Amino acid sequence: MSEAAREELSRRIAGEITLSDDPGATLRKWRTDFDVSQTELADQLGVSSSVVSDYESGRRESPGIGVVRRTVEGLLDIDERRGGGRLRQYARVLSAGFESDIVHDLREYDTAVPLEDFYEAMGATEVVRGDRDRVNGHTVIDSIQAITRLSSEEFYRLYGQSTNRALVFTRVTRGESPLVAMRVVSPTPNAVVLHGIDADDLWEHAGDLARVDGFSLATSTRDLDACLADLREL
Repeated sequence: MSEAAREELSRRIAGEITLSDDPGATLRKWRTDFDVSQTELADQLGVSSSVVSDYESGRRESPGIGVVRRTVEGLLDIDERRGGGRLRQYARVLSAGFESDIVHDLREYDTAVPLEDFYEAMGATEVVRGDRDRVNGHTVIDSIQAITRLSSEEFYRLYGQSTNRALVFTRVTRGESPLVAMRVVSPTPNAVVLHGIDADDLWEHAGDLARVDGFSLATSTRDLDACLADLREL
């Protein structure tokens, strides 16, 4: 990963933590997204794990910019020692841009959101419960445009800055095409919502694919503009 890309990612993470209404929760979100334990981060920073815990829980005063900078650099250094998998993932999407007729909305949350809250915003009905019950962001995609126009690499960029997110596919009739298309992209998201279809009309193998890959699967027929408005409030 180039130094320029690392610096850009560092600024983005630090800015999100600093500007968050709950910096500790946002710090925790990024630490878990990098799959770093409190103990590992504390060792990297040369402090006790209780210090990291206190910042994340809000027991300590919000971290200053110096602490935020050291924490972000610590996460990036740990990932580089592991081979830089997260850094490469984020580098691929730093400059991601899509036409509005393909992606309706792509957002990262300040803190991880319970899946039930996401479902409520979507008016979604869960069909299969996956392995993870929170999401760090969402991408709302026109399924027909995405499948017909995007390459596998571009499809991967739909994950934004975190694969721990919900993907919403609109204009779905059965759900077969988007779920099959997802099988060529790894890793899978935390949740998939198929918009425009009732659970009763879902492709018969949809649930099986969701169970195999471990993501939650839901359907929604709520007005899309209303969904987008409520999603922006998450």
